[in-house]
Amino acid sequence: MIKKSFEVVDLGRMSYAQALLEQEKLFNGILEKKRQGIVHNDSTLLLVEHNPVYTLGKSGDLKNLIHDPKDIGAEFFKASRGGDITYHGPGQIVGYPIFDLEQFEMGVGKYIWSIEESIIDVIKPLGIMGDRLSDASGVWLDVDQPRVRKVCAIGVKASRYITMHGFAFNVNTDLKFFDYIVPCGIRDKGVTTVEKELGEFQDFENTKASVVEAFEKYFVRTN
Repeated sequence: MIKKSFEVVDLGRMSYAQALLEQEKLFNGILEKKRQGIVHNDSTLLLVEHNPVYTLGKSGDLKNLIHDPKDIGAEFFKASRGGDITYHGPGQIVGYPIFDLEQFEMGVGKYIWSIEESIIDVIKPLGIMGDRLSDASGVWLDVDQPRVRKVCAIGVKASRYITMHGFAFNVNTDLKFFDYIVPCGIRDKGVTTVEKELGEFQDFENTKASVVEAFEKYFVRTN
């Protein structure tokens, strides 16, 4: 029997606050086992679709929230991840890998690279060529063009090589919600979705399955 490198838990549609509790429970559980020197197999990829919410990273600037979220039926939270402000909502695949990176023999830099590469792999068969920017994490399109735009945002936290928070992949996301913020604090670059790039609504569950398959390629346990 092949040992899985990580478990996948699909939380379905869930509020940000509820999903945060799920993250913290897993994160603290692994942290405590590592403190006690207990061998574990608890790395988990949480997948969720959030109700409309804006989250601000610990180094973010509140000035990048242009309007009161309540005016558009969204919530607001300050998060312990890196990065600035972003939006989560329906039609977006949010992934929270609660991974022990020591089991994958990778540091945080390689971890972020692997998330980016996973999403790049998902959109490539669709004819969308994802890329990276040297000064900003995430997956971007047309990086050498004036209309460079982001299709997947990344913001993570790591302690003792245990990760939480993660990525937000815009599949069928309503882009109007990004008009109320300066996404990730970057004023001169745009945001897009797979739906917008291809001109048609995407099968959300199939896309989610593709994300899991890509993660299984890049996140393989070595111990």
